[in-house]
Amino acid sequence: MDPLNMSQQASAFLSNLATWATVTVPNIVIALIVVLVGWWLAGFAQRRAFRLIEEQPHIDSTLRSIISSLVRYAILTIVLLAALGQVGIQTTSVLTALGAIAIAIGLALQGTLSNIAAGIMLVWLRPFRVGDAIESTSAAGTVRDVGLFATELQTFDGVFVFVPNSELWNSRIKNYTRLPTRMVDLKFGVAYSDDIAKGLAVLRDLGKADTRVAAEPAPVVFVDELADSAVILGLRVWVSTADYWATYRDFLERGKVALEAAGLSIPFPQRDVHLFQTPASPERRAA
Repeated sequence: MDPLNMSQQASAFLSNLATWATVTVPNIVIALIVVLVGWWLAGFAQRRAFRLIEEQPHIDSTLRSIISSLVRYAILTIVLLAALGQVGIQTTSVLTALGAIAIAIGLALQGTLSNIAAGIMLVWLRPFRVGDAIESTSAAGTVRDVGLFATELQTFDGVFVFVPNSELWNSRIKNYTRLPTRMVDLKFGVAYSDDIAKGLAVLRDLGKADTRVAAEPAPVVFVDELADSAVILGLRVWVSTADYWATYRDFLERGKVALEAAGLSIPFPQRDVHLFQTPASPERRAA
């Protein structure tokens, strides 16, 4: 091969490479700067949106994580398209490719997408909010955060639980703090020989004397069961949800004390055993 021709080809290649680098490298640097700045901006916008929603009393706190996450992902998408456009890639073809990739990923990650759909439905229908005490078939505790993919709970004994949204959406949920009032349902056992009417009066006075108990519905007392070793007396009162557990525990103790002070006894399970002596058989007497 002619050395002169090779030299000319090498010079042309280096010239083209220099021209390409002169045009492309600055665009790549600018694209990287756009990505870095956009990444920081997305995080800042997410935190800012979270704080703004937190400061608005008319916006449910359950929406904080969902909306702030959507803000972040929207900014990242715009940043990605801007960076690709900066290096000369046609965004229309990228969007088409991303659509095809999204379909493939969606088929592969059906469980993840179901969690997102469940999270949207939980936020839309709001069977619970941040701060509510709930119980489902998979977990129970106080709601700390509702995200796009999962819900964070803190159990009543202080354990962190991470529950996929689809598990909550597909199960029955009990919300213990959603309604303003709850019924305290208590049962006390007294002896069969005790005065039942007196026991009911004691429990009725106990319910009426407590300022935490609502006047309407009024306290209700009744004979709940004739058990093996005791007559079970029932007491039902309505209190605010915040006072439920304190009232429940107080009434357990005070109910026992009041019944015993009135002369009634709270029996423990017992069983009467009767022994019968049978005459010995002739064979045993002969022995």
